[in-house]
Amino acid sequence: MSKSDKRKQSLYFPEKMLNEIAAEATRQDRSLSWIVQKAWKIAKTEISKYPSVNEPSDDDDESEMEAE
Repeated sequence: MSKSDKRKQSLYFPEKMLNEIAAEATRQDRSLSWIVQKAWKIAKTEISKYPSVNEPSDDDDESEMEAE
């Protein structure tokens, strides 16, 4: 069995969001890290549907037409 990777990583959240995460962590008697990890596991499929910043979008086509 492999040990879990426990490297430290700094993440920055807007204050309101961090307060909401902290309140949920308190409600569930869990750590902030646990809440964020579970949220990622739930949301990653949906997030992977978003286009990358390097992919052209329909909005880009409209912007080019307006510039001509």
